[in-house]
Amino acid sequence: MHKLIVFVAVLAVLSQAAFAQELTWRKDIQPIIKAQCGDCHGAGEPEFAEWLVVREKNKKATPRMDTYNHFMGFVAWPATGAMMRRLDDGKGSAEGKPGNMYRHLGGSDAERAKNLATIKAWMGEGAWNLNRWEARGNTPGMSKEQIDKIKAKY
Repeated sequence: MHKLIVFVAVLAVLSQAAFAQELTWRKDIQPIIKAQCGDCHGAGEPEFAEWLVVREKNKKATPRMDTYNHFMGFVAWPATGAMMRRLDDGKGSAEGKPGNMYRHLGGSDAERAKNLATIKAWMGEGAWNLNRWEARGNTPGMSKEQIDKIKAKY
């Protein structure tokens, strides 16, 4: 009986690892972004550089994030870590405060937690951090080691 329990546990761990490796933008992440973020961050919104200009006049303007390239601009560069800071559930911040977009990840706590876990798993083990490209205050800038952890398959 003990061997059966160990076998089932090992199988569960292996299947979870296989699942995490199979997450892709097209299959797993884009549907979440489209459903939860698309109304405000869809194809009709300005790209990052244009948004930086537009937001000076329109504080309600939002940047486009509906494609892999647009989304990754808020993960790796030029808006390094912005996606993680905005979507974090509070567990990644020193203050324990959720990011301002966390509430939009789903209609319930369970849905938000599930969607966040999926996005984190897709990004890669240890890739979720709130650092910016350059240091700000007591928070160091994003390191090469941190960037290397981002796996985020298309």
